[in-house]
Amino acid sequence: MKTIYTARTKTTGGRKGHAKSIDDGPIDQNLSVPKAMGGDGGNGANPEQFFGAAYSACFGGAVELVAGQHDVEIGEDFFVEAHVSIGKTEEGELMLSVVLDTYLPKVQDKATGEKLVNEAHKICPFSHATRDNIDVTLNLLLDE
Repeated sequence: MKTIYTARTKTTGGRKGHAKSIDDGPIDQNLSVPKAMGGDGGNGANPEQFFGAAYSACFGGAVELVAGQHDVEIGEDFFVEAHVSIGKTEEGELMLSVVLDTYLPKVQDKATGEKLVNEAHKICPFSHATRDNIDVTLNLLLDE
């Protein structure tokens, strides 16, 4: 792989600690453990939220790229909403799953929307990283 960019982030204190980006500082966030996981449910973020934000942003960029390649207008107010779940396998190991809901307001044709979403899933770096590692469900949201 030829590196284009490297992000550096440091987290101290694990899930109850603090995360900060090292080079330029836009991430400077306290972390909290959700009540559902036995934590205090404080106002800090958690790794699943960071992962969801990162995956949905990256996937959205891939959708934009693919739409441009096919000359399809998707609308400026398109979005990707990530639902990141943590649970346990039958063997008791912790595991993630992701649902990506993609809304393409200017796309009226379901087949076109599905083509864009599926092609974006093929090129998105986060999709590459998760492929065959966790369950990822893709949903297309269209106006009725």
